[in-house]
Amino acid sequence: VKTVFVEEVKNSTIPITITANGNLVAKNKIEIFSEGQGVLQPSAKEFRPGNSYRKGEVILKLNSEEHYANLQAQKSNLYNSITSIMPDLRLDYPEEYEKWQQYLRDFDFDKPTPILPEVTSEKEKFFISGRNIYTTYYNVKNMEVRLTKYTIRAPYDGILTDAMVNPGSLIRSGQKLGEFINPKVYEMEVAVNAKFIDLLQKGNSVDVTSRDTNQSWKGTIARVNGRVDQASQTVKAYIQVEGKDLKEGIYLEAHLVAKAEENAYEMARKLLVNNESVYVFKD
Repeated sequence: VKTVFVEEVKNSTIPITITANGNLVAKNKIEIFSEGQGVLQPSAKEFRPGNSYRKGEVILKLNSEEHYANLQAQKSNLYNSITSIMPDLRLDYPEEYEKWQQYLRDFDFDKPTPILPEVTSEKEKFFISGRNIYTTYYNVKNMEVRLTKYTIRAPYDGILTDAMVNPGSLIRSGQKLGEFINPKVYEMEVAVNAKFIDLLQKGNSVDVTSRDTNQSWKGTIARVNGRVDQASQTVKAYIQVEGKDLKEGIYLEAHLVAKAEENAYEMARKLLVNNESVYVFKD
């Protein structure tokens, strides 16, 4: 007499999952480069990995005294150029004189340069342009924009993950200074067999687990690449994950629910006979 173990078959809806692995990468991640040149100044927070910053907070600041002095000199040129045309304006364009006079009154060397008064006639436009007022004005505005490049602020709440310079170092234009990430939202890139590409839908829920800590998180498919890798015949899918204890670079396992099979029964693959049949107990 041979003893066998049996289980009653009860059909149901069986979800079919795909298992894939990958590393976490911060979704919002920037490499900090310098657009100006100067000595790195000490700030309230040391420019060191691990320091966190609020949105708009100064991450680092370069010495901009030389550029600021050049900007003030250019502002002075603009002010003097407008002052020099005031007598001619008063005689030839008396109706336009008051607005330019008011512009000079509002001109403050310690504040951003105000927009030039609106030109109301073609003659006035030619007159102003012929005295290089527009050229000088836009040179000033260009230098004001460049002055803001000497101070780098946090684009969002985040943490500094890499710092390559120290206070007192001479920073050159185009030099990489560090990396800054948002530690709240991460993405995980996984490679999925190309035959499942029609089953991967944006927005589908994904279970993400860590083998080391047995923790699990909920994620969603954010994007699916439209190109199949020719060598591996796989498609890149990007899973967005948020949650506690997540860090950039950790290795995780994702379980993607590709589809659900209706009226089906699930059993262990090792129970197959010759990998193609099963024993059935009847009556």
